[in-house]
Amino acid sequence: MNIVIIPARGGSKRIPRKNIKLFCGKPMLAYPIEAALQSGIVDKVVVSTDDAEIASIAQGFGAEVPFIRSGSLADDHTGTSAVIRDAIEQLQVLGWPLQYCACLYATTPLLNAETLRQLYQQLQTSSADYVFTAARFSFPIQRALLMTENAGVTPFDPKSISKRSQDLAPTFHDAGQLYWAKASTWLDNTKTIFGANSRMHVLPDHLVQDIDTVEDWRRAELLYQLLQQEKV
Repeated sequence: MNIVIIPARGGSKRIPRKNIKLFCGKPMLAYPIEAALQSGIVDKVVVSTDDAEIASIAQGFGAEVPFIRSGSLADDHTGTSAVIRDAIEQLQVLGWPLQYCACLYATTPLLNAETLRQLYQQLQTSSADYVFTAARFSFPIQRALLMTENAGVTPFDPKSISKRSQDLAPTFHDAGQLYWAKASTWLDNTKTIFGANSRMHVLPDHLVQDIDTVEDWRRAELLYQLLQQEKV
């Protein structure tokens, strides 16, 4: 059985209730649920939440909520891997024969079903432990600047500050969207997402947007609307 697990806790300080806040007319959580269901490679979509309202909305869009997440795993300090391991263990107790499991974040309206399929295929055809979405930094991080205590400027890496962009190694960051692995891999604490045996699936910039502030939210809405216009 292949499943998608969406962590969606009730607390959110910077954007209150952002997992179910309306985004272009639908609750934010609806978008990753629909993308997973449309992918054709997922048997079930599970939402791990500590919140009754989120659970109800998730079920309304076709996801399942077979358990309620413990409050001890719903604070600001709990990592994603711990939440996914907890979900897998709970589902195994229920008798679910899990094979491949994807972690898909709740605030990913720009992610589409095709990307889910591409990462799943990449995982199957490689020996990687994890495959996850990533994006390239648009500016070389080796030429970053720091502000000193007296408001002056100092290079983050003095050896690289004068080098040409094309002479510096390209750098990437986690897109914060999707992570595929076998269920057994998620349960193995010796295997990490950002390890040597993981693989990145690099997305174009217009499909990547963190949503942590009101400004992020607005930019994501504009990007989503532009992408919808391209489909017409």
